[in-house]
This record gives sequence, structure tokens and C-alpha cells, in this order.
Amino acid sequence: METLTPKMNFIREIIDRDLESGKFEGRVHTRFPPEPNGYLHIGHATSIILNSGLARDYKGKFNLRFDDTNPSKEEQEYVDSIVEDVKWLGGDFEDRLFFASDYFPQMYDWAMQLVKAGKAYVCDLTPEEVRAHRGTPQEPGKDSPFRNRSIEENADLFERMRKGEFPDGSRTLRAKIDMAHPNLNMRDPVMYRILHTEHHRQGNKWCIYPMYDWAHGLEDSIERITHSICTLEFEDHRPLYDWYLDQLGVYHPQQIEFARRTLGNTITSKRKLLELVKENYVEGWDDPRMPTVSGYRRRGYTASALRAFCDEIGITKVPGISDIWVLENALRNELNKTAPRVMAVLKPLKVVLTNYPEGQTEEMCAVNNPEDEAAGTRKVPFCREIYIEQDDFKEVPPKKFFRMTPGTEVRLRSAYIVKCESVVKDAAGNITEVHCTYDPATRGGDAPDGRKIKGTIHWVSARHAVPVKVRLYDALFTKRNPDDVEEGHDYKENINPASLEIIEEAFLEPSLAQAAPGARFQFERLGYFFADPKDSKPGAPVFNRTVTLKDTWAKLEQKPAGAK
Repeated sequence: METLTPKMNFIREIIDRDLESGKFEGRVHTRFPPEPNGYLHIGHATSIILNSGLARDYKGKFNLRFDDTNPSKEEQEYVDSIVEDVKWLGGDFEDRLFFASDYFPQMYDWAMQLVKAGKAYVCDLTPEEVRAHRGTPQEPGKDSPFRNRSIEENADLFERMRKGEFPDGSRTLRAKIDMAHPNLNMRDPVMYRILHTEHHRQGNKWCIYPMYDWAHGLEDSIERITHSICTLEFEDHRPLYDWYLDQLGVYHPQQIEFARRTLGNTITSKRKLLELVKENYVEGWDDPRMPTVSGYRRRGYTASALRAFCDEIGITKVPGISDIWVLENALRNELNKTAPRVMAVLKPLKVVLTNYPEGQTEEMCAVNNPEDEAAGTRKVPFCREIYIEQDDFKEVPPKKFFRMTPGTEVRLRSAYIVKCESVVKDAAGNITEVHCTYDPATRGGDAPDGRKIKGTIHWVSARHAVPVKVRLYDALFTKRNPDDVEEGHDYKENINPASLEIIEEAFLEPSLAQAAPGARFQFERLGYFFADPKDSKPGAPVFNRTVTLKDTWAKLEQKPAGAK
């Protein structure tokens, strides 16, 4: 795996100071704690890359820990996909794969410790009543009528909650802190709720489940995490994180928060992504239009490009939107150096070279990648009939159109200079063929007499062309912020109707007939394409367009003023 020189940021400055002072015995130990209730998306990728990168750069450790504390929404499918995604992104957790549910006995014992210390109580208020008692930032909350139960009664009730004697939602365990605290998270937060639901890992062993704020710090403490890195919405929860650990007197990691970076033209709400899947707006979590890690992987993105993107946008305390072309350019920069060039015609127009010998075939020498001398060359067959792109011919050309037009010459990539002489049309007036003559003295594409040819186009031999299915993907949403809708409207109204175009029969040069699933190519002048690992079959690849050769998202929405 390549290594980037990491940019300095405030988190690295904190770690540097901690190492210098000897805090945490000079260790760096980070973690990624996903909930297994959906597939990972680009926001999760940022966290994985950050946390695993810190552990790698500081020669520390990195854990993958599932926060599986909500069994009603969790599935083994999600666990399996997350493990695969973290590994693919380069998150090396070695043998440190953990589950919060394995810590449930210890969490229960610690909760009982707080109960017996008079710092937690069983409350019979409904969730709605708890919210009503909570107060506002300007007004203090109201004590629960069950707040002053005796320690003995609380211990008995909590144990009976654990044994399953009470129905769902009838009781909670709450921390006893301060209902007038200026931070609403400190106003007697709920620690446990009753939920008689089978757990994907623990089965029916438990019917009480810890809330995230209670579980989070305990999990970090058990694993002896040093720097617990979260997104900014947990900043107001940090006093509670610290309070729980301080009251228990256990090992205390340091929570640090950074700002999310939203990706333009993208939705990352798990609820909304699940909605897109269930309502068939997309073809599953790994649809190449989805902002999931599996979607990017299937579209043909590389893990190294995602890491380069995360390095480019950086880590700050200021929320913001990263434009989609920043991510795309990170991929283009990589594939420009590594992807072999090939020729493909997506929307074919037949060209007949009327003065080329019938039945003759030549092999032209084509460069595999001009950015990589070691990539070498390949042989491409050429004959009397070829295909070019429909858009590369205009009978009546606009200004500055330097491709094929009647009476002008154009260069065929790595082949000959040809001149358009006439066209053939069907009864409806549609052009079905273009007839040209070729200059035999220009093999390789250059004119020995030095005449200048402005246009160069790609082509595929009609006799040797390989027909394949090609899918052209674009941004799933037309708006930079898809959630920006008027009242009464829905984010799905911003779905891009052109996010997928399927070409059932494109024509490719014969070298691609046996393209392996997962192979990447630049189709010259068309973009970067990826042999779909799911749908490709031996001898019948299916290609996904990963990204265009240039930034084209501006056709969906104008870039903001000042954007580079």
C-alpha cells in the first residue's frame, strides 16, 4: 500500500504533545466503531482512513469494533460488508476485531456499581415523559418522580430488568447527575432500555441494551484506546463520556472531535440510503451510484484514490462540503498513470474505406499508456470497415469541430489519415455509413509530407470488434446539497434521471474480450472503465464507467463562484 506524507492537523498536534509528555505510556491506539445497521459510506471511509492512518504513522494499533447495541436494526450481512470494506481501505486491525455485545456483562456490572453508589436509578417515565422533563437550553429540567428511589429498590429493579420481568419501554436505567445542568446531555441521561429482541450475535441472552453514550466510553476503556476520535456532533457528549469513566474510576481515553466533510451531490444518511435501496431507486447497497464503500469499489474506484481524497480535504473543526470533482480528480490522477489505454466505440457509426483492399487486415502498434514507458505497446487489428463514435462525425459541422466532416481529413489513432468523401442514408434520412479514402503513406497516423491534421479520433475494426454491455454512471443527485428542498418536497426529487445510461452493445478492440473482472482501462477519449466484478463472465465482460476524463459534473449544477 502506498503511503502519503500526512498533512499536519490539530489531531496530530494533540498526539505529538501526548507522546512528548508520556501520556498513555507513549502509546497510540485508535479504533473505528461502526454500528452494523447498514453499509459503510464515504463519511465512514474518512473515519477509517483517519483512525487507521494515525495508528500506522505512529506505529500504534487500530481496532475494528462493532457497536452492536441496537439489535432491532443490526444484521450479520452488515457486519460482513463492514469487515470487507475496512480491510479494502487499508484498515489493518490484525486480530483486533471486537464486538460491544461481548462486553455486555462488564457493562452491566459497571452500571450496577453506579446504582449501588447512588449515581443511577430506575425510572418508569415513558420516553415522551423523559423528553418533557428534560427542559430546554434556557430552562432547567424537572426531576423524575422516581429519581429518589432507594439504592436497594434501584438495584432490585435493575436486576429484574436484566432478567426480563418487565415489558419493552416500561423502565429505563438513568444516570443521576443534574437536571439543571447547562449541557442537556448531562440531565440524567438514559443508560439502558428494555428491548426483548433477538440479537444477531448474542441471541436472547439480553433484554436490556446499553445506550451509545454509556457504551462508547466503556468500550474504549476496555480496549485501552488512547485517542477516541469522533465527529463533531459528539463534542457536547464528551462531558458525559468523561463523567461515566471518572465515576467508575477506570482507564480513561481522550475523546477528540473533528468536523464531518459532506460530499457534494451525495446523501450519507443511512436511513435515506436504505430507503433508496428498499424503494428500488438503486440496485442494492453496492450500486455504483451509491456513496457506499462497496458502491465505489464496484464502480472501479481504488482504495488509494479514496485515501488521496481524504488527505486532500484534510481534518478540521469546521464543517463543510467537499465538491464531487475533488474525489473524481483524486481517481483521475491515479488512473492516468496506471490504466492501460484501449479503444472502444460506445455509439457506433460504420466507416468504409473505399480504397482499402477488401479482405486485408493489418496490425497497428498502439501505445498502452503514454504516462508509463514500461507499459509497452499492443497490436490492434485494422481493416476496410471500422466503427467510429457517432459524435465524431458531423455532416454540417459547427465552428471549431475538428473531427470527421465531408471533404476534410482526420487522423485515426495509431492508424491512417482518412478523408470523408460521402455518406449513405436510410429512407428516413439518417446516416448509416460514411465512405472515406485512406492515405497509405500515413501508416501510424502521421503524414510524411508534414501536412497538419487537426483532428484525431479513435476507432475499432468492425470485423474484429467485441460487443459488450457498458454502463455509464453519473452523480446520483443533481443538486450539490440534495437535502435542500422546500417544505412539502422530498430529497428524492433531486435524483439525477441521467445517473445511469446502459449501452447494450458497445464495440471494443479484441484485446478486451478476455478482460478479467476488476480490470481497469482508459477507453481513449471516453473515460475510465472497470470490468464489473459482479456481472462480468469469462469472455463476456460488463464495463462500468468509473469516471469521465474531465470534470463534467458542472452540467448538473453550476460551480460556486471562486471554485477552482
